Amino acid sequence: MTEAENIAVGLPPVRRAPVIRVVGLGGAGLQAVAHMVQSGLTGLTFAVAHTDARQLAQCAVEPKVLFGGGITRGLGAGGDPDVGRAAAEADVEALRELAKDQDLVILVTGLGGGTGSGAAPVLARAARDCGALVVGVAALPFDFEGQRRSQQAQQSLRQLKCAADAVICLPNQKIAGLLDDTTTLLDTFRVANDHLAEGVRGLSRLVTQEGLINVNFADLCRVVRGRQAESSFASASAAGEHRSREVVQKLFSSPFLDGGNLLAEAEAVLASLVGGPDLTLREVKHVMEQINRACENSQVVMGAAIDPSCTGRLAMTLIVTRRSTSDPAAAEEGKDQASAESPLVSEFPIEGGRNGLTLKEGNETVRPASRFVPPPPKLSPEQAQQLLAQQAGTGAVRRRQKQAKLRQGMLPLEVVSKGRFARSEPTLYRGEDLDTPTYIRRGVPLN
Repeated sequence: MTEAENIAVGLPPVRRAPVIRVVGLGGAGLQAVAHMVQSGLTGLTFAVAHTDARQLAQCAVEPKVLFGGGITRGLGAGGDPDVGRAAAEADVEALRELAKDQDLVILVTGLGGGTGSGAAPVLARAARDCGALVVGVAALPFDFEGQRRSQQAQQSLRQLKCAADAVICLPNQKIAGLLDDTTTLLDTFRVANDHLAEGVRGLSRLVTQEGLINVNFADLCRVVRGRQAESSFASASAAGEHRSREVVQKLFSSPFLDGGNLLAEAEAVLASLVGGPDLTLREVKHVMEQINRACENSQVVMGAAIDPSCTGRLAMTLIVTRRSTSDPAAAEEGKDQASAESPLVSEFPIEGGRNGLTLKEGNETVRPASRFVPPPPKLSPEQAQQLLAQQAGTGAVRRRQKQAKLRQGMLPLEVVSKGRFARSEPTLYRGEDLDTPTYIRRGVPLN
C-alpha cells in the first residue's frame, strides 16, 4: 500500500527512503563526483555545477549547470573567490533548482580556488532555503599549493560552516601523509577522490541502508541540523580473526582524527558499522566500547548493518562533529572577517552607549579600558632633584644635573613682522601663549 492509502485506512505512513543528491561544485567537485559515479556509488542522484564551460562539457555527469556566464563568460573564476561568489549569486535560481525536492544535499567541493570557495556558501544557503539538510564535503589544499590558496580555503571554510548544517573536511595534506614520495600526482588525487567517495558513501549508508540497528534521517538531522559545525571523517576495514581490534586501531591512528585525539573533543559522533552474516555480538561490543570510551562526553549515534558481500570483513565509518567555537549567526549577518575572528567580539556582545561601546559579560556591563594616557604629573624643581638623586648610577645623575643647568636662549635672528596679524590677540590656553614655540615655553634645551 502507498503512504496515502495507509493514512486513509488509519495505518501509520510507510517509511520512505530520504532523497539524497550529491552536487559537485567547481573543478575538484566535478572530478570527485565523476569518480563516485564510476566507482558505482548507488542510491543517490548526482549533479555538477561550474563556471568553466570547457570542464563542464567534459564531465559525463548529468544534470550540469553552467552559472555566472554573464560574469565569467564561461572561462572560470580565475582563482578569485569573489568572482565565484558573484557568479553564484547572479544565477542563484539555477543553483536552487538542484536542491528542490531533496531531503539531503551533499555538497562536494574543493576550497582554495575561485569557484568552489566563492560559490559553495551561496549554494549551501540556497539549498537550506529549499528545506534540505545540507552537508558539505570539502577538500582542503596541499601545503605546496601556497599560502594564498590555504588562506582562501580557511576563509571559505568559515563561510561554508555558517551556510551549511555541517561540513566534513578532508585535508589533502593529511592524505599526502599516507603516501610515499614516489606516488604519482595522478595516484595522489585518485586517493583523495577515494576518500571523498568513502565519506559520501558512509554518510548515505547511515541513513539509507536498512540494518539491525538503524540510523534514520531524523537521527542525522538531530545531530547536525543548525549546528554549523566542522566535522571530520574516517573509515577503516579489516578482515580475519582479529578484525574488530584492527578496525579500532586503524580508526584511532587515522590522521583525519588527529590520531584519535579529535574524538575527545567531539560533540557528536555518527558511527556506521557494516559486516557480513558472520558478524558477532562480541565484535560489535568491542568496537563500540572503544569508541564510547574515547568520546565519553559526546553524543554517539550508531548504526549496524549486515551486507552479504562483507562476509569475513568488518567496515567502520565515523563522522565526528566538533564542538562549535564561533558564532555562526554573527557571520551570517555580514560581519567582516576581522570582527568575526576577534576574540573580544566572539565572547561578548557589543551595545552602543552614550559614551561609546560597552560590552556585556553575563548580566554585568563591562566598559573597555580607556585608551587615553594621562600626562605625567608636574614636579617642582626640588621634587625633580630628589627624583634624579634616586636614580641608579652616580654618573647618570651628574649628567642629568649638568643638563638641568642648561638654559634655552634666543638666537640673534632678525625679527620678522607679523604683518596684518600683529594686532591679533594671542592664542592663550591655560595661561600659555600657543604662538610661542613649544620648546621655548617648556624650556627644552636643544643639543
